Amino acid sequence: MIWGPTDRMGRPGGGMQASSAGKVIALREYRQMRHDPLIQLVIGYWEALRAGRPAPLRAEIDPRGIEAALDRVFLAERIAPGVGRFRLAGMGLNDLMGMEVRGMPLTTLIQPDGRKRFAEALEQVFQGGTRCSLQLEAVRGLGRPELGGQMVLLPLVNDRGDNPLVLGCLSSEGSIGRAPRRMNIAALQQTEFEITAPDAPRPDPKPAPDALDRLRSKGFAEPQPPAFTPPPGKSRPALRLVKSDI
Repeated sequence: MIWGPTDRMGRPGGGMQASSAGKVIALREYRQMRHDPLIQLVIGYWEALRAGRPAPLRAEIDPRGIEAALDRVFLAERIAPGVGRFRLAGMGLNDLMGMEVRGMPLTTLIQPDGRKRFAEALEQVFQGGTRCSLQLEAVRGLGRPELGGQMVLLPLVNDRGDNPLVLGCLSSEGSIGRAPRRMNIAALQQTEFEITAPDAPRPDPKPAPDALDRLRSKGFAEPQPPAFTPPPGKSRPALRLVKSDI
């Protein structure tokens, strides 16, 4: 819905754009929110899995469905109101920050001035019924050329039933240069989506074995617990037959 002046025929003549979540943003910002192909891929995959429900299950995410965007995709869990922590992250996000981001807060990507606004939008996504799109611009400086990006935050249901999750994608355009490259929020749009189906679980799709190595190479694989190895020189003793006259 367009807010602002209209012409004599009642058509919108400019002004402001209001998202369905009630947030009003400038029409200039609204036009910037056209998603690039990787963001569209992730949103389309998420919507297909959601199938009218409040959110898909974490177990339903098959990375093969978004393989083209995997190095830009991340999974975050809520650890406090407005605070999300990277649980998984593609290699592109590690390159952007110049370090492994797994286990770090999502606000690591955002300049301090924009973190409160980001946290409020993130909490809305965690609460469900809303997705968030952001237009981002990296701070420029020596060794840090022009760099822009788009991010989307999409709600997920945690299979364990505890803290909610977010599926996200950050697609950047430009040269990273000297890392880390933190971003300013140029525009933010929250969109409520329609819920038409009950939140029923579905079968857990399993990644094909031949796809696992490709997914791990992009950084989008949860660490597996190490196999138990007995300490050197302390192998299990063999059984011995003991004869007793008692």
